[in-house]
Amino acid sequence: MSSSVVIVESPAKAKTINKYLGKDYKVLASYGHVRDLPPKDGSVLPDEDFSMSWSVDSKSKARLNDIAKAVKESDNVFLATDPDREGEAISWHVLQVLNDKKLLKDKPVKRVVFNAITKKSVLDAMANPRDIDGALVDAYLARRALDYLVGFTLSPVLWRKLPGARSAGRVQSVALRLICDRESEIEA
Repeated sequence: MSSSVVIVESPAKAKTINKYLGKDYKVLASYGHVRDLPPKDGSVLPDEDFSMSWSVDSKSKARLNDIAKAVKESDNVFLATDPDREGEAISWHVLQVLNDKKLLKDKPVKRVVFNAITKKSVLDAMANPRDIDGALVDAYLARRALDYLVGFTLSPVLWRKLPGARSAGRVQSVALRLICDRESEIEA
C-alpha cells in the first residue's frame, strides 16, 4: 500500500483535508511562505539574470524539517497550496527545498488545486493532478524581485524625507510617480 504526503498552507485546512483523504495520506501545513529574500543588499542580482538568494527563518525551518521527514517516508507528494500565484509560489519553494535535500529521487510530485474545502472538491482535485504552473511562478518571481529592488532602493529615501514612513513598494512607487507627473503637468 502506498502512502502520500499532501502539503497545504494552513493547519486548519490540513486537519479537514486529512479527514477527507484517510489514513494513507499525511496532510501537513507549510503555514504560508517557507522562504524569503533576506533584507540585505545582493538578495536579487539584476546583472546576473535576476538571480535570487533565498533564506529560511527558524519557524519555517522546523516546518520544512517535518515536511522533509514525512516525504522521506512516503511514496508520493501532492502540493495543495492555495490556487493563486502565492500558493503556486509556496508549492514551488517547498519543491525546491525538497529537491535541495535530495528527498524526491523517483517520487512523483504533483500539484493539486481546489477552490473549496469540501470532500468532493478535494477528491476531484486529487484525481486530476497537474504540474506546477511555471508562468505563475515566474509572475511571483518578477513581483518579488520588483518589490525587493524598488523597495530596497526607495525605502531609505522615503525614511529620510518622511520620518515614520514604513516602506516603498512597487505599487506605492508607481502611484507616487503618477502623482508627481500629473502635478508637473498642472504646473506647466
